[in-house]
Amino acid sequence: MPNSVLSTNKQATMDTYARFPLTLVKGQGSYVWDNEGNKYLDFSTGIATCNLGHVPSYVKEKVEQQLQELWHCSNLYHIPSQEKLAQKLVAHSFAERVFFSNSGAEANEGAIKLARRYAQKVKGSNAYEVVTFKQSFHGRTLATLSATGQEKIQDGFSPLMPGFRYLPYNDIKALDELVTDHTCAVLLELVQGEGGVYTADLEWIQQLEKLCKENHILLMIDEIQTGMGRTGTLFAYEQFGITPDVITLAKGLGSGFPLGAILASEEVAKGFSPGSHGSTFGGNPLATTAGLATLEYMVEQNIAQKAQEAGAYLKEKLLKLQESFPVIKEIRGKGLLLGLVFEDQVLELVTKARENKLLIVTAGPNVLRILPPLTVSKEEIDACIAVLTKGLEAYQPK
Repeated sequence: MPNSVLSTNKQATMDTYARFPLTLVKGQGSYVWDNEGNKYLDFSTGIATCNLGHVPSYVKEKVEQQLQELWHCSNLYHIPSQEKLAQKLVAHSFAERVFFSNSGAEANEGAIKLARRYAQKVKGSNAYEVVTFKQSFHGRTLATLSATGQEKIQDGFSPLMPGFRYLPYNDIKALDELVTDHTCAVLLELVQGEGGVYTADLEWIQQLEKLCKENHILLMIDEIQTGMGRTGTLFAYEQFGITPDVITLAKGLGSGFPLGAILASEEVAKGFSPGSHGSTFGGNPLATTAGLATLEYMVEQNIAQKAQEAGAYLKEKLLKLQESFPVIKEIRGKGLLLGLVFEDQVLELVTKARENKLLIVTAGPNVLRILPPLTVSKEEIDACIAVLTKGLEAYQPK
């Protein structure tokens, strides 16, 4: 039977997502609308991606201009917006070189490749092992799910890619096992977003950095969810008194356009040479125009500081909510990446919130993750708290 006469009711996409019964068709600022015209307050932001809110006007104007000029030309040629974005990222970070990809998984995959190649081609070492941490999440390519410290992400994909070792997060004693003759790098999140919104302890991360520097091991920070102002500074590492060798970015970097990046020191970037790594679409004119506009607006409007202030206000409100509802056991996170921890499953609360026109997500079965735009207002935070209160009043722990 020709494809053209197949029923339009037949699902054509693969069953890789347990989708909510909701079809979103429009977004503006902190709000989205479904195909029936219902308006929702979005405190999930495409899972920490639309950091400036939906369809931010400054980014929209720049992208519309680029749409009239050039969409794609490949990395065989110089791309002005790519170079400008790289320069701006360098100016506002420890880094001196940038490589652009399409996603966070690709950025982490590239960082793993860079670490191995730097060890072997620049240092002349046989080291290849990357140490990661339990509860981590680094992506869904074969290499990055192998780097991820969660069995549920790895289930069904054996044999996993070799060369990864997992240590307990925030465990100083376990750092005694960090270094072997094979270790070339450490990869970690400073707030484990997908793994339960666990924040790195200051003493632990500083001891880890010390060990990395003493043993000439690369310290690579996955800033895909924590970067671009989400935790109250442009990059989360700035709050921990450390200097990484590599960070990876995506999500909020392109305001919803597919864009990832590896940022590295000049020394470590020597690991890549022409032909050693690449991407057809990575850093194309359209995506880097969106990224450049996003970063320009963030810096000019001091969005990270606003996120810090909004995060403090939201956390204060959540702590008061916890006083009224002791079923909330803990509030974790930084800035506008916050998690409410329960003893029992919380999907019911996600459903109740959606029914009351608030979109939130989970971080594991017992953690509600709150991810508003960094431009969120106090009134919008208050509206979120009102919906959460209503849901908690009816909550039946399971």
